[in-house]
Amino acid sequence: MEYKVAIHICIQYLLIWRTTQKAEENGRTVSVDDGGGWSSNSDYRLHDEGPCNIDILDSASLSHRQFIEQYAYTRPVILKGLTDNTKFRLLCSKSSLLEEYGNRRVRLSTANTFSYKKVDVPFQEFVELLLRPQSLDALGSDTLYFFGDNNFTEWRTLFDHYKSPPYLLPRTTGAYSFGIAGPGTGVPFHWHGPGYSEVIYGRKRWFLYPPEKEPHFHPNRTTLSWVTDTYPYLPQEEAPLECTIRPGEVLFFPDRWWHATLNLDTSVFISTFLG
Repeated sequence: MEYKVAIHICIQYLLIWRTTQKAEENGRTVSVDDGGGWSSNSDYRLHDEGPCNIDILDSASLSHRQFIEQYAYTRPVILKGLTDNTKFRLLCSKSSLLEEYGNRRVRLSTANTFSYKKVDVPFQEFVELLLRPQSLDALGSDTLYFFGDNNFTEWRTLFDHYKSPPYLLPRTTGAYSFGIAGPGTGVPFHWHGPGYSEVIYGRKRWFLYPPEKEPHFHPNRTTLSWVTDTYPYLPQEEAPLECTIRPGEVLFFPDRWWHATLNLDTSVFISTFLG
């Protein structure tokens, strides 16, 4: 009996160690965990995180005033330690979301620049049948993406637990868009107002250009195909600002900046649009 108890304790210790382990990658501290049940080590994922040429700052080293003066209207920035969303993260685990929202309908959009098509399906059907890796030859119009179009009334019990970035722009308020997507999926280049993007589980690679520098892309080609077919051949002067964000990091993008995203893993994420 004591032997079994000892084995059980060892297993629990290993699980705790696994969920709190940290590693150093490219000079950044990376939390390693189980992905909230959304992925496993055997799942398909993209390994190329690319370079990071966007400033990454701890909230302790950047005041709200400095944020407004140095970044809010001129360039993107990645912020760490702004909020503690541990509880929200637990509520976004696969088992928790399926239990709470499995039978509710969600609206999916095609993953092209103009999001032509909308499809409503039960959340459980999306997770079990449609949440899968992106095929390289798939068009944006053939790829259904769960992001935005959230019924705020139905999802409010979840959103109430999210602590949004506190650095707002003058005379703006935040509106949430929540999403879940498979590896290789993403949204091609587009622009809109300013906002924040936070990854809850997984990794999301971002590509950004200032408003006056429109990137070359086909509106019905996926970000994955752009990364494969166009990105490697860009001259240096046409290279984007880019970085891969992970849980605990929040990317701010200014007004009208072109941006595209690529999910490297099965990812859970939330954006706060400022308007």
